[in-house]
Amino acid sequence: MKRFCHAVTKGRWVIIVVSLLLLIPSVFGYFNTKINYDLITYLPKDVETMKGEDILTDDFKQGAFSVVITENMNAKQILQLEKEIKKVDSVNRVGSVYDIIGYSIPIEMLPDNVASKVKKDDSNLIVVTFKNSTSDDKTLEAVQKIRDLKKNIKVSGMSATTLDTAQMAQSEVIAYVIIAVILCMIVLQIALDSFFVPVLLLGNIGVAILFNMGSNYFLGQISYITQAIAAVLQLGVTTDFSIFLYHKYEYWKTQKEDKKEAMEEAIAETMISVIGSSTTTIAGFLALCTMSLKLGADIGIVMAKGVVFGVITVVTLFPSLVLVCDPIIVKTSHKNILPNFKGVKNFVMKYYKIIFVVFLVCMVPAYYGQSRTQSYYNLTAGLPKRLPGVQANDELKNKFDIVSPYFILVDSDMRPSKTNKMVKEIEKVKGIDTTMSYAKLSSAGISEDVLSDDLRDMIDDGKHQIILISSKYGVATDELNSQIKTVNKIAKSYDKKAIVAGEGPLMRDMVSIADVDFKNVNTASIIAVFVILALVLKSISLPVILVIAIEFAIFCNTAVPFYMGDQIPFVAGIVIGTIQLGATIDYAVLMSTKYLEVRKSGEDKFQSVRTAMTASVSSIFVSALCFFAATIGVGFYSDMDMISAICIMLSRGALISMVTVIFVVPALLLLFDKIIIHTSFGFKGLKEAK
Repeated sequence: MKRFCHAVTKGRWVIIVVSLLLLIPSVFGYFNTKINYDLITYLPKDVETMKGEDILTDDFKQGAFSVVITENMNAKQILQLEKEIKKVDSVNRVGSVYDIIGYSIPIEMLPDNVASKVKKDDSNLIVVTFKNSTSDDKTLEAVQKIRDLKKNIKVSGMSATTLDTAQMAQSEVIAYVIIAVILCMIVLQIALDSFFVPVLLLGNIGVAILFNMGSNYFLGQISYITQAIAAVLQLGVTTDFSIFLYHKYEYWKTQKEDKKEAMEEAIAETMISVIGSSTTTIAGFLALCTMSLKLGADIGIVMAKGVVFGVITVVTLFPSLVLVCDPIIVKTSHKNILPNFKGVKNFVMKYYKIIFVVFLVCMVPAYYGQSRTQSYYNLTAGLPKRLPGVQANDELKNKFDIVSPYFILVDSDMRPSKTNKMVKEIEKVKGIDTTMSYAKLSSAGISEDVLSDDLRDMIDDGKHQIILISSKYGVATDELNSQIKTVNKIAKSYDKKAIVAGEGPLMRDMVSIADVDFKNVNTASIIAVFVILALVLKSISLPVILVIAIEFAIFCNTAVPFYMGDQIPFVAGIVIGTIQLGATIDYAVLMSTKYLEVRKSGEDKFQSVRTAMTASVSSIFVSALCFFAATIGVGFYSDMDMISAICIMLSRGALISMVTVIFVVPALLLLFDKIIIHTSFGFKGLKEAK
């Protein structure tokens, strides 16, 4: 370790130059990493609904579909618009009712339940299918080109809202980082004793963030959620690493005449402390990889990688920058204005038993509230109403009563009579609004010869035929999920290989998988963190105490939406607990490590806890404030509820964890001191000071 520390101080200019050169491929990687805006693609590939999507994409060449709503256009103009849409790259097929009835036949000649679903007042519908998947770049480009064809048309569907999400995320992501940096800068100016050190510190973290985000290129793609929160989370989680090294450097400068020797001592102590504490954070993030929903691995790997890059730069680049800029640091030094928290320490030491009772009392409503916090799964529910895709979907719902369309894929050779019998049975299911199939069209007098090639190909590819279902229930609601279950059962009674596909069925699978993931990922993170703490602290009881304390903080955080009457996006419900545990357990580790150190030296429990609080409360306060600052601004700024909710909950969680560690953890250490010293390594033959 001494050789490494000496190499860093000696080669500081080389480290700075190499780091700057490595920014070139990092920037290239950042801008060339594909961003995935469709969370449905993270469902396991062996799920039946995903197989249905593959059939639509590979066999029907209908990777995605949209419904175009026209305003104040006659039949001739609509058919002309269809020709223009067909010319757009990636568009596969286009069809409307006017491909069947032409210019002259009044639409009123069709059955009422059909006519009302294709024309309402001056609005008409055109169905468009695309060759590529919902979130494919070519599909999104095609949706934008269709929007640009006419001012009086709207494009609905998942691809349209995915495009809206992409455009909004791209416009906001840089602002996230700027807001986080400004707020962290304010905190660091207060917390540190030099105006210039925060600049170096944030610059160092900025390099680590670019290394991390640039290396995502090798992952192939990341989700827009990962792109949005990874940088601010990395900033919030790894800032205290640099603060720790700087404080150690300032201390050793008073003990050593040579500042390079002082830095070597600071690096050595930082490596021992930071590598140990960062392991729990990495374990917490990697626990997300246990999710069946691959979004967990997407976030977990990127964030774990970010912590690793943060550790590397804090023991290489940051010391180099501090040594080179030491004269500037000295010139810009100022009086430390951070409070000493003496009143807080005295309060905790005096009333620790009352604090413990309050902790036990608060555990009940915290647990009750978090267990009843509701999540929503509709991916468009958290998007602003002003977005064109959202407006188009709302118009389909409000004007045409088309709320949740989905499909049934059955054998192409199924007899029309059998198909009609199945459809009639499905129509009796509660909440079914409309059904549409080729057999139904035939029975209404519309023969195959009347249909255009595009319409025929949309319905039947020679292997499968499509039956369209329109439900009255919204996507991801309990009512629709129950309906889909019933429809699926009916369809399979007629064709064992039938598949119910589309957005509604996909989101039903998302709900069931997410419920399991929530339990699995929390269990995995707790076990991983417990094992690491047991090894780091060399104790059995202390990891239990610390995990319980942080889990209490997590319960308090996730209970807030329930008591406020809010729902949270399902992704937030899954990842918040794991991220908060991994990111803030370090606060408790910092305090308990010092407690163990002093306690093993022979001091009694009161002096040990007092010393531990004196040594750690300021650091915990600054670390939590940095985490809060890095996330709260993004939470309030973002118009996407998926991002906003995650960041607001993380910022709130940082403060709750801070309060818990500063007040509750010392009380637990005092109350369970005897258990701790009898279940921890290094206390044999302890003789306490009188």
